[in-house]
Amino acid sequence: MQPSVAKAYRARGQVRVRARTDAGGGICLAYIRLRGGPNQAQAAAGRPAFFFHRLPWPSCERLCMLIKIGYDIEMAVNAPTTVLGALHVHPSRAHDLQAPEQFAVEPALPFTTYQDVFDNTIVRVDVPAGVGSVRFTNHAVVADPGVPDPVVPDARQHPLHELPLDVFRFLLPSRYCEVDSELMGFAWNQFGATPEGWPRVQAIVDYTHQHIRFDYLQARANRTALQGWQEGVGVCRDYAHLAVTLCRCMNIPARYVTGYLGDIGVPPVPCPMDFSAWFEVYLGGAWHTFDARHNARRIGRVVMARGRDATDVPIAMVFGWHQLNRFDVVTDELQDAPEALLASA
Repeated sequence: MQPSVAKAYRARGQVRVRARTDAGGGICLAYIRLRGGPNQAQAAAGRPAFFFHRLPWPSCERLCMLIKIGYDIEMAVNAPTTVLGALHVHPSRAHDLQAPEQFAVEPALPFTTYQDVFDNTIVRVDVPAGVGSVRFTNHAVVADPGVPDPVVPDARQHPLHELPLDVFRFLLPSRYCEVDSELMGFAWNQFGATPEGWPRVQAIVDYTHQHIRFDYLQARANRTALQGWQEGVGVCRDYAHLAVTLCRCMNIPARYVTGYLGDIGVPPVPCPMDFSAWFEVYLGGAWHTFDARHNARRIGRVVMARGRDATDVPIAMVFGWHQLNRFDVVTDELQDAPEALLASA
């Protein structure tokens, strides 16, 4: 950022400044967010708590984007029940929200939120007798760097004795990831000669991407990694479960991730938008994103929840009979958002 611009904003103590640079070090666009979010006066005036400052270096075309996210989910129930769901953006992305998420329940039932052991934000709704359906809606706008998932080819695999204690749980078998199955022997036979670290994980991703055939019509809520491997068909969660399991078999900590992933930077897919599943591995002292379904570095992932497998990150877990009546998900880039916001700031 130009020194005078950054100095002026910081001197007022009003902002947190983020910016991206091109290969030559010139900053093209600075994303500026007012500390503390919008106050009541700003909200009443329709003024955002953020804006973009374009700087006179034209060599970067896309440094920050805004993504509209949300859903409309309705389920029929036939008895009093409780619903738990990972229905909010993960706290690690909360600072990118441009305003609080507009979460609502219909009918207007009371709900509570809590942080689970994986730091996911979980919603609890108790549905009383006499309610035949419950509907969850949400919408928000998230700022995103607009760059593909990072690639760190030299990220190394840790010997077991170097792993932090809180990482070990992502090596163990879990509900949908049967590390203690025939997949263990297969993994070592298939990937044992592959160089450790990033190349080994990529080999697992390549194999999973080729082995499973995507078929939305054959989605099954209780399919495990072993079953997905045996059947050779599934949806994004099945790709993630198999890749996670194979990584754990090779002593690479891996965790399941669910969230928003729109068709940003890729040709649109002629299918209804859905939540997506991918996974993260622990290499070189950090967690790294991989996607066995797409086998590509993608733009605009918005994490909602992380866990050992899909059991830990339910979009909606209903304790009792239920039927899904509506399921609409939105993940769209807001075109020309920086210019529009700058004009209104």
